[in-house]
Amino acid sequence: WRLILFRRKLTVKIGNFEIENQQSEMDNKIGYIFSPELIQACDKVAIVQKRASMVHSLIASYDLHKKMTCISPKQANQHDLRTFHSESYISHLKSADDSTIANAESDLDSDDDDLPEDSAEYGLGFDCPKIKDLQSFVKIIAGGTISAAKLLTSQTYDTVINWCGGWHHAQRDEASGFCYVNDVVLGITELKKKFERVLYIDLDVHHGDGVENAFSFTPTVLTYSVHHLSQGYFPGTGAISSIGCGKGKGFCVNIPLKEGASNGTFVSVFKRTMPRVITNFRPSVVVIQCGADGLAGDPLGAVFNLTDTAYKECLQIVLELKLPTMILGGGGYNKANTARCWTNLTALVTGQKLDVDIPEHDFFEEYGPDFQLRIEAGYRPDKNSKDYIDALVLEVLDKN
Repeated sequence: WRLILFRRKLTVKIGNFEIENQQSEMDNKIGYIFSPELIQACDKVAIVQKRASMVHSLIASYDLHKKMTCISPKQANQHDLRTFHSESYISHLKSADDSTIANAESDLDSDDDDLPEDSAEYGLGFDCPKIKDLQSFVKIIAGGTISAAKLLTSQTYDTVINWCGGWHHAQRDEASGFCYVNDVVLGITELKKKFERVLYIDLDVHHGDGVENAFSFTPTVLTYSVHHLSQGYFPGTGAISSIGCGKGKGFCVNIPLKEGASNGTFVSVFKRTMPRVITNFRPSVVVIQCGADGLAGDPLGAVFNLTDTAYKECLQIVLELKLPTMILGGGGYNKANTARCWTNLTALVTGQKLDVDIPEHDFFEEYGPDFQLRIEAGYRPDKNSKDYIDALVLEVLDKN
């Protein structure tokens, strides 16, 4: 497998741009997880249709792929999925596929009404509607992040980017929040085979509940999440009082922010709390989920007022640790802004300065009317007062 992964030459096309599995022009050992199958799988998710193609096309339009080594990931298998997900959930994914096949053979329309009767118990339907070839989809998504983890455990790469990863809401036996498999948990489980202490950082506007739940009893994985929390806001978890359980008590850090969080607020809490986390936990490896639904104008996150600057400043702090690092995607429902943000983060990782004018490519018209790479903040007021932030930071520091 390793020979196939690292030696096989891969040339594929994204829009007008060819991506080749070649050694990076820079000696910085950056891996970039990419395959046509992975892009197509992510593009199947209804809420973010076409987003993966937009992200990778914009990255390629700036030639950033030439500053990294493109790696075709291996699909996860049943054993991989079982390292976190329950046997009953995995079996149900197969039964959902079987029902799709049966309906197709009888010429019936395929929709959520055709799912097995107990599908709601497993989170299928609602915000996780049926996807064709669901089992294969799950294995492809999981395989991207597991492959990224293996690149780090083999010490072949120092940093690995997988913008198709970061599906942090899926639970052990339930799909949730557009997430059918928790690739983050599976990737961290793989990292634990090599690294003693894993630091997981979640920048998504929604709390990373699936990852926290998976590791809440262990002291070898510290989960750190900056997010919004208010009544009725999904997933309704991530209170500052949630700090882990049993031997894992003190190894969950939650920083809930109020509406309108600005770059200044977001970066401030990160800079004021992360040093204590690093000093006390002493991580061996870092996983950072860069969900972009905190960007101003996101139609689903809809509460923060961030630009890519906030994400870049937090990621820069992580990169300066000089630890093996996995960078994942996540939420982000303004697809053009998400592509802008993750392209800017890719440029940060590869040390490139990008022209603010977006190059012409297949998705160029999606970036109108200004066709600029920058993301502007909106006019939403920041309801995080200085007193609130000071009290929040003090409580986090007291618990760590």
